[in-house]
Amino acid sequence: MGAMDDAERLEPTTVEEWSAWLREHHTQPQGVWLVSPRKAAERAFSYEEAVVEALRYGWVDSTVKPVDDHRSMQWFAPRRAGSMWTRINKGRVARLEEAGLMEPAGAAAVALAHDTGMWTLMDAVEDLVVPDDLAEAFDRHPGSREHWKSWSPSAQKLILTWIVLAKRPETRATRVGTTAEKAAQGIKSQ
Repeated sequence: MGAMDDAERLEPTTVEEWSAWLREHHTQPQGVWLVSPRKAAERAFSYEEAVVEALRYGWVDSTVKPVDDHRSMQWFAPRRAGSMWTRINKGRVARLEEAGLMEPAGAAAVALAHDTGMWTLMDAVEDLVVPDDLAEAFDRHPGSREHWKSWSPSAQKLILTWIVLAKRPETRATRVGTTAEKAAQGIKSQ
């Protein structure tokens, strides 16, 4: 059993209760499953409210799993130093900052993201900007650019994310090459 399997399951009845739990536990390294009804109309508070509260304390949401026929659970945990920030979450943070609602832990997570470059890492991906190395690979593989342009924005974003998240230059080069080679055949690399 992994840490997520053994983690606490929390079923707060109000967003204030969720916020109070985060206030008390946000420094713990272990995440928590937030359990709620599957139907949005039956929830005590919305997904948006849950995520906003988590961001205030430097936490982030991820995996969703079913609990039973009527409930599901969403994983919330402290944001890791190397985790990427989506434009949606950056917008949420901006609204929290403007309203003066960020907690010190949340502000520290944002500052770390700025310091490490994780805050802007996904900007070009979300704008679907083809990086220079991929554009050059497309030039070497006839038909690859045309296939690329025919793919949905979500498919392009998935592949660009895969390329951007390569930890080593060699890995990135391999992913770029694979993407262009497969695109020339009309095949998505991811």
